Amino acid sequence: MNTVEVTTRGAVAEVRLSRPDTKNAIDRAMWDELAETARRLEADASVRAVVLSGAGGNFSSGLDLSGSGDAHHLTKMRFWGSVVSLWHHFPKPTVAAVSGVCVGIGMNLALGCDFVVADETARFSEIFAKRGLCVDGGGSWLLPRLIGLHRAKELVLLGDFVAAERAREMGLVREVAPAGESEERAARLADRLAAGPTIALSLSKSLLNASFDTSYAQALEAEARAQTISAATEDVKNAVRAFRERTEVVFHGR
Repeated sequence: MNTVEVTTRGAVAEVRLSRPDTKNAIDRAMWDELAETARRLEADASVRAVVLSGAGGNFSSGLDLSGSGDAHHLTKMRFWGSVVSLWHHFPKPTVAAVSGVCVGIGMNLALGCDFVVADETARFSEIFAKRGLCVDGGGSWLLPRLIGLHRAKELVLLGDFVAAERAREMGLVREVAPAGESEERAARLADRLAAGPTIALSLSKSLLNASFDTSYAQALEAEARAQTISAATEDVKNAVRAFRERTEVVFHGR
């Protein structure tokens, strides 16, 4: 049985964590499928945006501690981190659609997406401290950048649950939809992103992800190199033509 379901709708791939009986706890099989899915969709030029969601009314209850394998813990941690990194650095736009429980490494998988759309049922928690664990899944890197150091410490050191609207106020979530509508709202956003200039969006995403670790001078140089690539794309030629002809531009992602 697949633990990750993938459906394609136009240029958008919809990826769903599918272990609803465990609230989509991530076991070894799901980690493997998440890695394979990320690599496959990255290589598929017809896919220009991705929605990541969970089945059964929950995003993810985090790591499945009973099904994580027998390898040394450090080996497992490095593997889990590599999979989360694949999704954070995925070159095409990603939107997490969150409902219900979204905790632990599952929360940080969602936060690694470019956008998070939640519905009113969503509840977020960096639950690690309540299990005697420290934060993982990239949370120590993501949270201070998303919401600032003090609020990051509040979430991580206390491990409390945060409701969807509070998560939006903190800057974790882009928008809050009515109950049951997070996937629909996320799909609309993904459609908009998929209709954009895919190469330029990918380059901009990479520049922004690297911005906290580069100097201003390094950022300018990286932008110059990236813009040289995007300026040579067919999408730019189409945009210039549409501007001159006063017509609506259509991007093809190449």
